[in-house]
Amino acid sequence: MNFETLMAFFGRHPMLSLALAGLTLAILYTEIARLFRGYKAIKPAALTTLVNQENALVVDLSASADFEKGHIPGSRNLTPSQFSPEAKLVAGAKQSPVVLVCRNGMASADAAKKLKKAGFEQVHWLDGGIAAWDAAGLPLVKGRA
Repeated sequence: MNFETLMAFFGRHPMLSLALAGLTLAILYTEIARLFRGYKAIKPAALTTLVNQENALVVDLSASADFEKGHIPGSRNLTPSQFSPEAKLVAGAKQSPVVLVCRNGMASADAAKKLKKAGFEQVHWLDGGIAAWDAAGLPLVKGRA
């Protein structure tokens, strides 16, 4: 495909061309915004490294019953209704790495945004949540311990 063929396509299909341009701009905006948002999505392997090397605080935002069914070893539970940057569990960790976890990664991403806005320096969220952790074959602990 050469430049002339591409220009001919754009001339014959203006609506498809506009849709392509719009989608391209939307993707670029999303990716650039992700780079500057200040909190990072991490995978299960990176979470284990962060906990082992930097003693990260792992906060599980699952409902209590779900937390008891299975959670990451060493994680602490705060339900979404209890979660705030001022919560006693996280308030003292403004300079430490904090990793937020939930069942699927959605609630933890929202909570990470709140922590970053509150001035926390090293905020992460587990991309894919407990489901991704389990799919990676990493251990889950049952009960409250």
